[in-house]
Amino acid sequence: MKIAIIGFGNMGQTYANSFMSSGFVGATDILILNKIKVLEKDSFGIDTSNFYTEPNPNIFESDILILAVKPQDFKQLASEIKSFLNSEHVVLSVMAGISIDMMQKELGVTKIVRSMPNIPTQIGEGMTVFCASNAVDRKELFIVQNLINTTGKSIYIEREEMLNAATAVSGSGPAYVFYFMQAMIDSAIQLGFSASEAELLVSQTFSGSVQLQNRSKLSNEAWIQRVASKGGTTEAALSVFSQNELQKIVLSGIDAANTRAIELGT
Repeated sequence: MKIAIIGFGNMGQTYANSFMSSGFVGATDILILNKIKVLEKDSFGIDTSNFYTEPNPNIFESDILILAVKPQDFKQLASEIKSFLNSEHVVLSVMAGISIDMMQKELGVTKIVRSMPNIPTQIGEGMTVFCASNAVDRKELFIVQNLINTTGKSIYIEREEMLNAATAVSGSGPAYVFYFMQAMIDSAIQLGFSASEAELLVSQTFSGSVQLQNRSKLSNEAWIQRVASKGGTTEAALSVFSQNELQKIVLSGIDAANTRAIELGT
C-alpha cells in the first residue's frame, strides 16, 4: 500500500512519522507533495526521490491520499490535482471546515474520509474523530482507521455535522487544559512556589489525575468526592467554582467554539 501526503506541515509530518514508527507502512511507500522542499537527505527516513514540489503522476499511484493543507489552499490544490485522481482513490482529509460534499465536487472523486485530529497526535496521544462518504467500503474504512490510530485513539461518527462538536471538544480541548493549568501555575506562584516548582506541581497533578481516571471505573464525580472531604480545603475551592458558575462558563465556551466551527464550515 502506498500513501501520498499532500501538505508537509506539522500534521503531514506527524502522519509520516507515526505511520513509519508503527511499522504500518515503509518509508519507500510514503510520497510527499509540498510546494516547498522541506525534506533533507534521510530526514524522516523518507527517500528524497519520493518528495515532489509539483503534482506528478507517480504521487497518484498511491492508494490513499492524505490532504493536510490549509483549508484556504484547498480549492487551488484541487484544481491542480483533479486530473490525476480516479474513482479508486481514497482521500483522507485533516482540513477543518471543508465538507465531504465540497471535496467530492472539487476533486471529482467519491471516496472521502474527513477527520478532526487534535495536537497531541504529534506525540501519539491524539484524539481523532472521523466520518466517511457512503462510497468508502468497510475494508477501506478499517485501513484508514488503523492509519489514524497510529497517532492515538479515534471515534468514527455517522453524522458529518458532529465534526463541528468534535472540533469544539477534542480539537480545541488541549487549549482549555493548558488554560486551566496556567491558572493553577499562576496561583501556585502567588502562594510562594517558584515558577519551576509550580509547573511541576501542576503538570504532575494533571498527569496523575488523568492516569488515575483512565485506570479506574469510577466516574469523575466519584473521584471528586474521594478528594473533597466535608469541610476541607478541596470543598472550599469547589464551593467558589460553583458560586461563580465555572461549569456553566465551560459549557458556554465550548458552545461558542461549536458555533464558530459551524460558521467556518459554511
